[in-house]
Amino acid sequence: MRVHICAVGRLRGGPESDLVSDYVTRFDRTGRALGLGPLAFTEIEDRKGGGMAAEAALLRRALPKGALICCLDERGKVEGSPAFARRLAGWRDAGRGDVAFVIGGADGIDPGLRAEADHLLSFGAMVWPHMLVRVMLAEQLYRAASILAGAPYHRV
Repeated sequence: MRVHICAVGRLRGGPESDLVSDYVTRFDRTGRALGLGPLAFTEIEDRKGGGMAAEAALLRRALPKGALICCLDERGKVEGSPAFARRLAGWRDAGRGDVAFVIGGADGIDPGLRAEADHLLSFGAMVWPHMLVRVMLAEQLYRAASILAGAPYHRV
């Protein structure tokens, strides 16, 4: 199952970019044998300043056709890492070819796009900067692959 992260904004060089690159490499290496990956990033920018609705239109165009959509949203389900790993494996085992994780901009995800999502996922009640959410998601994807592979990276 191919994994996509579709996000508003550009991740410039720096520590966040370095961390994302590291976790993407780890995920691709670990996930390959599990039928997960590759992990691809698509970044969109609303250059006309149309707000959440314009961002949603750009995100919809970036989503792979037929992909399962999982929006990162503070109203979503909070899951532990093992539960997230089981969810990812369940989507893969159900024959989903693509899963797209959507990260909104500074104002979040347009309610219409959020309503279209197959799943809403939250990293807790706190609001996180959308650039940091990329790092956290990439790490959790790698952690999920490690859990599914039985590797010692995740400790309970």
